[in-house]
Amino acid sequence: MTFPLFTYLKNFFVSKRLLGRGIVPENLFQADILLKRLFEEKKTPGLAITVLKEGNIIFQKGFGYADLDTKKRIDPKKTMFRIASVSKPIAATALAHMVEDGIIDLDTSFYRYVPFYPKKEYDFTIRQLAGHTAGIRGYQGKEHGLNKPYSIKESIEIFKDSELLFEPGTSYHYTSYDWVLVSLAMQEASGIPFDEYVRDKVLHPLKLQNTFPEVAHKRYPKAATFYSKNRLGFRKSIPVNNWYKQAGGGFLSTSDDIANFGNAYLQKKADRHSWCQFINTEMVNGKPTYYGLGWQVSMDKKGRHFYGHIGNGVGGYSNFFVYPKQQVVFSILVNCTNPNIQQELDEIIDEILNTLSLLE
Repeated sequence: MTFPLFTYLKNFFVSKRLLGRGIVPENLFQADILLKRLFEEKKTPGLAITVLKEGNIIFQKGFGYADLDTKKRIDPKKTMFRIASVSKPIAATALAHMVEDGIIDLDTSFYRYVPFYPKKEYDFTIRQLAGHTAGIRGYQGKEHGLNKPYSIKESIEIFKDSELLFEPGTSYHYTSYDWVLVSLAMQEASGIPFDEYVRDKVLHPLKLQNTFPEVAHKRYPKAATFYSKNRLGFRKSIPVNNWYKQAGGGFLSTSDDIANFGNAYLQKKADRHSWCQFINTEMVNGKPTYYGLGWQVSMDKKGRHFYGHIGNGVGGYSNFFVYPKQQVVFSILVNCTNPNIQQELDEIIDEILNTLSLLE
């Protein structure tokens, strides 16, 4: 039986409790226990979660600490995290606007917009870059943690002389360097700095007030302290400059903002008619890559379709999933380089979705 939204929310929140900095209905106490365990077992320094159902907050809470020394608590509405590759859907939304406005053509050669990039054996398109089928290489050695003050244009010196891994369009290889090149093409095509274009076309219109590209050496009072984990526990992560790779993994945000960003897609407010091609899988040799244009597009173990992204970077780990059939958005942010808790997060997401399905 399907209830009207008002009835559903009334029944769901009838025994709602406030626990610390968050909302946890009794129906979701099991998920709350599983999340709390991650902190108690020292698997993560801190975590923020926001879950929306049909645009309404049904679960939102902070676990652990934004800073271990001061014991500052996580606030899911205010604490800013490095969202790593969850930055890609934000950049993809900006790219969709450029496509709509006729500034950039997804199926045109990258060299049309960036003629100074070294010529390779094969040509490749913006679409192939956005969908990771262009053959650009990934990080090598310590490149993921570079702390050099590159601009987007300057940063191509890292990989511009490398050969393509394969003929574009014939295989799939995930790399954030693809999105460095996409953002460079966007700048060159529009004449507008990438960060300004994203701010004006995505962040401000969608009211993402706590989402910014990270500027190295700038203080962000709302930002968590970023950690890495080793056998001895958590330590502050190495300094890193994410400015040049902001499109692929350089934004700061809150779990609240990211959930609202996902809801904009459910409400189809994020873009106009071109948005659908971004959240549908690209195909290679007749087989799906399970990646659209800046968006992971797949199914979970129960066969439920979702789009979104997982992110892992220096000092940050993130899960962002939009379940269109269920009208549910998950935003989970952690202030630690890959804490190896994806299996637990998958179980928590499954627990919440199972509970919601029983209430419908």
